[in-house]
Amino acid sequence: MEARNLTSIIEFILVGLTNDRKNQILLFVVTLLLYSLSIAGNTVVIILVQTDSRLHTPMYFFLTHLAGVEICYITTTLPQMLFNLMTGNGVISLTRCAIQMHLILTLGGTECILLAAMAYDRYLAICHPLLYAILMSRGHQLQLASASWAWGILLATINVSCTFRHQFCGPNHVNHFICELPVVLKLACTNTQVTELVVFSTATLILVGPLSVILTSYGLILSTVLKVKTKAGRQKAFSTCASHLAVVTVFYGTVITMYMRPGLGTASDFDKHIAVFYIMVTPLLNPIIYTLRNKDIHAAVAKLMGNGVWNK
Repeated sequence: MEARNLTSIIEFILVGLTNDRKNQILLFVVTLLLYSLSIAGNTVVIILVQTDSRLHTPMYFFLTHLAGVEICYITTTLPQMLFNLMTGNGVISLTRCAIQMHLILTLGGTECILLAAMAYDRYLAICHPLLYAILMSRGHQLQLASASWAWGILLATINVSCTFRHQFCGPNHVNHFICELPVVLKLACTNTQVTELVVFSTATLILVGPLSVILTSYGLILSTVLKVKTKAGRQKAFSTCASHLAVVTVFYGTVITMYMRPGLGTASDFDKHIAVFYIMVTPLLNPIIYTLRNKDIHAAVAKLMGNGVWNK
């Protein structure tokens, strides 16, 4: 009987960001707008890179992968959130919760490594321009992209398997708008110390590892750029890297706060509020930040639209 009671829960209830019906409707409209803009922005980036041969470079190869990850990421999370806001019902089965969690962790981990690959690409382009074509060949690009997806899938599988090996016997209210691993894990009836250690270890690997590569790459880039004698050369290098650093700051800052702070998965509203940034804001900011001052993208848009105004 005790075993049956411990495994009696077959669904969770996502509490969401608010219980007020008027606020839910307002949030539904805002979320739908953000979702639509994110899908449109990232899709445009992919189309531009694929249709303009001038953008067939390693930098834009990784950018299309990043845009694809963002499209998948928000499609994994926001439609469920929109449905819950529309119906006022946050019920989600254990199976769907596990699937959503796996997809979130896979895509989040993949993005971490892709951002590191993009920083490494900029390092080679600026610090070793003569060797760039060899070191960042098409084969190496594919290897880095494949490694990003492989590591994302592997670590997500480990974390989700460890989480759902636990028994859930109540309560079943998840104080979040998605099945975020740390928050769900807090609802387990059995001892979760080992799983929390696994989660922290994998988070360290997938977050601190790539972040170290990014910081090292940009430290070396800064050192090289400061040696450039011409002001135009320094500005071009800084402009290329500034957008990447802006994305890294927003994404890594919020994710590290969620997964690597003391009190993993606390029941406070802080977790779901901080998650808004890397789930809803970052996918929208990426295409804007990478294209706003990018002359190559502007030229590609002008070519696609048959309008040469942007080239001036």
